[in-house]
Amino acid sequence: MSSAPNPLSIFRKKPIEEMEEEGGGEGGLFRSLGLWQLTAIGVGGIIGVGIFSLAGLVAHGDSANPGVGPAVLISFLIAGVASAAAALSYAEFAGMIPKAGSAYTYGYVALGEVIGWFIGWDLLLEYVAIVAVVAIGISGYLNFFLAGLGFQLPVELTSTFDEGKGGWINLPAILVCLLVTWILSRGTKAFGRFELIAVGLKVVLILFIIGLGVFFVNTKNYNPFMPTGFGPVFTGAATVFFAVFGYDAMSTAAEEAKEGKKHMPKAIILSLVIAMVLYVMATLVLTGMQNYKDIDPKAGFASAFSGVGMPVIATIISAFAVLSILTVMLTFLLGVTRVWFSMSRDGLLPKWFSKVDHGGTPQRVTWIAGGAAALLAGVLPIRQVADLTNIGILAAFVVVSVSVIVFRYSRPDAPREFRLPFMPVVPLIGVVSSLFLISQLHWETWLRFGVWLVIGLIIYFSYGRKNSVMNPGSPRNLVD
Repeated sequence: MSSAPNPLSIFRKKPIEEMEEEGGGEGGLFRSLGLWQLTAIGVGGIIGVGIFSLAGLVAHGDSANPGVGPAVLISFLIAGVASAAAALSYAEFAGMIPKAGSAYTYGYVALGEVIGWFIGWDLLLEYVAIVAVVAIGISGYLNFFLAGLGFQLPVELTSTFDEGKGGWINLPAILVCLLVTWILSRGTKAFGRFELIAVGLKVVLILFIIGLGVFFVNTKNYNPFMPTGFGPVFTGAATVFFAVFGYDAMSTAAEEAKEGKKHMPKAIILSLVIAMVLYVMATLVLTGMQNYKDIDPKAGFASAFSGVGMPVIATIISAFAVLSILTVMLTFLLGVTRVWFSMSRDGLLPKWFSKVDHGGTPQRVTWIAGGAAALLAGVLPIRQVADLTNIGILAAFVVVSVSVIVFRYSRPDAPREFRLPFMPVVPLIGVVSSLFLISQLHWETWLRFGVWLVIGLIIYFSYGRKNSVMNPGSPRNLVD
């Protein structure tokens, strides 16, 4: 048993014994998600823009990065190894602490409050940015779909100034952000049903694409397999990384699971396995159907089928891609609102943010986060936002992997529904691979991330530390 924490220390830890599993009731989140709904949320968060947009972007390249060609498959596998090591760490924590907050909560319990704050503040930005990235990806497919119907949106309203196409703002991306915000605001139970149906349709669509596309694979397109060498492949892995960790956002909904300790570890592992199998098959088909130089970086599969003389299929894919990618946005918007809710409930942010409606939904943070995502999606190009998301999530993976090692040895008595194998080798693989992928990102991404963290530390030391519920002299404790 650990000793009592110093109430004034920035490394004070939240005792696991005080974290009740039941989270429902007045002012709390409602438990309504079963195993398959949780798995659907995980798959919904992992599969989407990675297949429909980022695979084409990394294979084709852009103004800042050369295309990696068919070796985009290797980029996904590298990202998948790092993600799998971290996934097992998440699974062990989820089996002990089925609470909203995910990496924020795990870091708070194992490493202390300031580390929990660091990762929670990090996730607020990263999850919002992910929603924005996916909205931009949807915008590309929506434009392709409308073009197939003979209707072309003006470039001024479909691309940003930084893309160099004469654009002003990405209006479709903004509208999509507001749509998913409205869906999530309807409540977790309704969201879970929608996610289960939409993910089912998504998997069927991807299997249809793979099954049909394999007949148009030209093996000559695989040569050269790695046209620009290993360097861009590793950079590509860092770019596509956020496409393989939707289970992270899914774990933020642990407090809304019916049997969190039992189902969360299973859902995390199931969702990653399903996603990686589909990624491998999809990238092989995409780069086999079309030379990587001809792939549309915003609507890869749509352009591939159009390129083999099947424009009708391309239009159908574009329509269903919009629906299927929505599930990614929903998963990560759910994630940011639950992290925000947890930080507010713990006193690190104002209590105003943790208020929920009668249906158990934190409406305030839902609409604020959705509005912020709409702003990012409207004014920034996809590569900048994607890299910004990845550095934060990789940092979260490092914290969770370190936390699971520390907690395994500091609290071996804590009941664990799932124990990750080969401790501490597996989480150390997660740490090393995540740090390596972070090193592959551009310096501008590091700068933006650093500025955000400095702002966060100012807020923590000026507000969060004093108002934390772990501080006996907290104004919130005195009021309550």
